[in-house]
Amino acid sequence: MCLAAIESRREGPRGRRFDNGSAQMTTKTDPIDTAVAAVRAGADGWVRTPLSQRRDLLTKINALTAAHAEEWVRTAATIKGLAADSLLLGEEWMSGPYSVLTATAALAETVGALAEGRSPVDGFTIVDAPGNRSAVKVLPHGIFDALLLNGFTAEVWTTPGVDASQVRAKAGLAQRDPTTSNGVGAVLGAGNIFSIAPLDVLYQLFAYNRTVVLKLNPITDALLPVLEKIFAPAIAQGWVAIVTGGADVGKALVEHPDITAIHMTGSEITHDAIVFGTGEEGARRKAANEPLIDKPITSELGGISPTIVVPGTWSDADLKFQARHVATQRLHNNGYNCVAAQVVVISADWDQKSAFLAELRAAFADAPARPDYYPGSAARVAAAKQAYPQAESFGRNGDRTLVPGVRVGADEHALHTEYFAPVLGVIELPGTGTEFLRTAVRTANEEFHGTLGVNILVHPKTIRALGGGLDEAIAELRYGTIAVNAWTAVGYLTATASWGAFPGHTLDDVQSGIGVVHNALLIDNPERTVIRGPFRPAPRAIFNGEFTLSPVPPWFVTNRTAPTTGRRLTEFAAAPGWGKLPALFASALRG
Repeated sequence: MCLAAIESRREGPRGRRFDNGSAQMTTKTDPIDTAVAAVRAGADGWVRTPLSQRRDLLTKINALTAAHAEEWVRTAATIKGLAADSLLLGEEWMSGPYSVLTATAALAETVGALAEGRSPVDGFTIVDAPGNRSAVKVLPHGIFDALLLNGFTAEVWTTPGVDASQVRAKAGLAQRDPTTSNGVGAVLGAGNIFSIAPLDVLYQLFAYNRTVVLKLNPITDALLPVLEKIFAPAIAQGWVAIVTGGADVGKALVEHPDITAIHMTGSEITHDAIVFGTGEEGARRKAANEPLIDKPITSELGGISPTIVVPGTWSDADLKFQARHVATQRLHNNGYNCVAAQVVVISADWDQKSAFLAELRAAFADAPARPDYYPGSAARVAAAKQAYPQAESFGRNGDRTLVPGVRVGADEHALHTEYFAPVLGVIELPGTGTEFLRTAVRTANEEFHGTLGVNILVHPKTIRALGGGLDEAIAELRYGTIAVNAWTAVGYLTATASWGAFPGHTLDDVQSGIGVVHNALLIDNPERTVIRGPFRPAPRAIFNGEFTLSPVPPWFVTNRTAPTTGRRLTEFAAAPGWGKLPALFASALRG
């Protein structure tokens, strides 16, 4: 879930010392030099820190995240202009402290397993996946997963040629040799989903064995005190430093001679500006693949995410629920998610096409209003409306936009321009059944820019009718996360899942980025995560032959108890226990 890391030109605070002092810096270069020097010195201590103490560090960060979760969400609401009683605060609980709590807990288990001489994937089922791949079943894992996310599953598929024994032997990445330092990493933080930056810091520390300087996106400057409290044990040791500022600070950080690697979450435009420069010279360098920076660069850059709606025979309740599902995929966080669905792919020959689109329009009209806090949103909505005169507007400000009539083509705006705003296109393809699914997969692979995530909505009866067709489609899709009857964001929320673009992008054709993050089991060579969820919510699912206890998911934009459920999920993640389940279930079932 991305956003431009340093593209904002607004200047923020100039930064702080990270030598356990608190003096405010006043020059543009001193904060970077100070921060980099601190974590460069701290790198020596990091490689001398045994795995047992690293596990303790994660436990401390976990406890501090829980202690400051309320402050985190309150600050997030201020940044995004949400009222204290807004139903949308559930998004901030789940995509904020909850995500860091589950990640630190899962990483602590991984590091603990390595400290005891075990593989992090011990206890996880590994099965064969299509194309000579292996799949690690990461969700559910344990009784609480099975209860809280009942009906949802997740698998991490490896690249071809990796068998189960290799998965077990290589899981742990750099923590298998923690005494070898990989230098100092720079993380250019995102400004849309507030757990992205801290999760990226953790991945640099543990997957790569690097100490880290995090540069916050200016949008998130107000979170600096919260993040400093959460990472206090690592900051005190010189393992993490946090700086703020505008594009000039980001540029100084990535160009600093003591920074050995870079990770960014942002736009492809920002990535290319960092790697190749701007203007005509930057374009020339990109065409010649002559990067300005000779350092490893990993990235998560978003893209154009499709939602494929496979035609079938749906009830009125199915049409309404799945239309709200698609609306959530676009309107969660007002569309400021790099894995937000941008184009719905439907069958032109589906006899329920008009009924589904009517429900989708209703879902757009009924979605809660929210501020367009992310810079440039209104301009991007306007650009979409200019490209598509047939665009339909919804909501008090008319910013929620549905664009029917998107077509396949190299110059098609909606297929090649990430809107990062509440704009959803609709493209119609011919056929039904296997014919439609194959056409939709081919279109998603060849016509959509980016490979971060794709969603497939398909009725259980249609799955049975397709035979092995759905599994073939999943294997054929070239996306980093594939969700069947779920939103790919479930993969983001699953700490043990991998998150990132499909492998194979290069600096001069980066699309959705290079490398993965999250991946708390530290699996080597992950290719994709495959999520599956229930087509219907409980109890209706049970009445129709699907076994799931999952009600309307708390991340749905229409969920009426999302703030309470999100808070209780966060409290449960901080200290899991049977006694917390009744209140949590009660809130979830009322959603």
